Amino acid sequence: MKDAWSRIWALIERDLRRFRRSPTLMVVSMILPLVQLIVLGNAFGGKIKNLKLGVVDQDYRQPAVRLKGMLNAVTVNAQTFRPVPYSDMGQAMRDLKNGKLNAVLNIPPDFSRYDLSGQNPTVALIVDNTDQFSSSALTTSLTDLLQAYDAKPSFSRQNHDATLSVVEVYPYVPYIQFFLPGTIVLAVFISCMIGGGIMYIDDKARGLHEGYLTTPLTKFDLIMGFNLSGAMKAMLSGLVLITIGSLIAGIPHPLDPLRLARMLVLVAFTSLALISMMFLIMVRVNDPLVPRAIFGVLNVVLFFPSGAVYPIQAFPAWMRDFSVVNPFTYAVDGFKSLVLKNTGLAAISGDILFLAAFAVLSMAAATRLFRRTI
Repeated sequence: MKDAWSRIWALIERDLRRFRRSPTLMVVSMILPLVQLIVLGNAFGGKIKNLKLGVVDQDYRQPAVRLKGMLNAVTVNAQTFRPVPYSDMGQAMRDLKNGKLNAVLNIPPDFSRYDLSGQNPTVALIVDNTDQFSSSALTTSLTDLLQAYDAKPSFSRQNHDATLSVVEVYPYVPYIQFFLPGTIVLAVFISCMIGGGIMYIDDKARGLHEGYLTTPLTKFDLIMGFNLSGAMKAMLSGLVLITIGSLIAGIPHPLDPLRLARMLVLVAFTSLALISMMFLIMVRVNDPLVPRAIFGVLNVVLFFPSGAVYPIQAFPAWMRDFSVVNPFTYAVDGFKSLVLKNTGLAAISGDILFLAAFAVLSMAAATRLFRRTI
């Protein structure tokens, strides 16, 4: 029995020494779960703020001016939305459909006439209902604002109540459809994590990487080859999720060739950005346990602050700042436009440009850090 325990203890001691020799693994296993706690604890249920509300005033008289003053008061106090003035209703609707606005408030030409004559004036709130959280927050906030407007003395001695007419731009969007864009990006990321992280480190551990170093390939050739190969595999995963996921979620016209072509373009840029990021993270890593250990943490840190499951406007300031440089944010935003709104590539040009720039910078940094050594 004593000899058996000695052998068992020898195995335990060896494994603990190996663990101690990998400080990165120790940090991942002990500290990074705290990062998960912080991110997840702040990614859900926060108060939505700073939504963009286009305001089209077709009246311009004193009651309308007073209503706009109350809108500005909400901006200063509750900060649920920020009014953006428009003189052209058509331009406001185009910006709403292209994702530049969360809603449009239309004050009709007869608002003041109805208000002063004691009739019930109506303002229209046209919402982007692909994000039910944001549209509900705007509807509630503006309903409360109109109740406050009605409670104040009117310019007429007759009683009146201003009402809000809510118009949804798109058909009802269930949460499974809202969640689909994030799922597509997550599928691409998993393929990039495997192809750009785990397989690369496993090849190094098995000695397969040494064969590349005996060839005349430059560092850029190697990084570009690895990236393009991984991106192709990630594109395949994204394409499968686009078609099957759209069918499961009930997206209208899921097999429309033009829609699929546009989404495939975004899948390509997303794949290149994420695979380049993975190679940048793994280019100096040798321990095959590290990519497996940080997989879950990277998933949490990148996925949840992207707005895939809850609006970015509800995050604390530091998470909103991080979302600005998070490639997941732009991929999710692009897929929301293409999947839920069926927009064109022009509407997501900003997302594509960011992903392209991110891929170029990550690839350049990975090439710089890559070592042609065993």
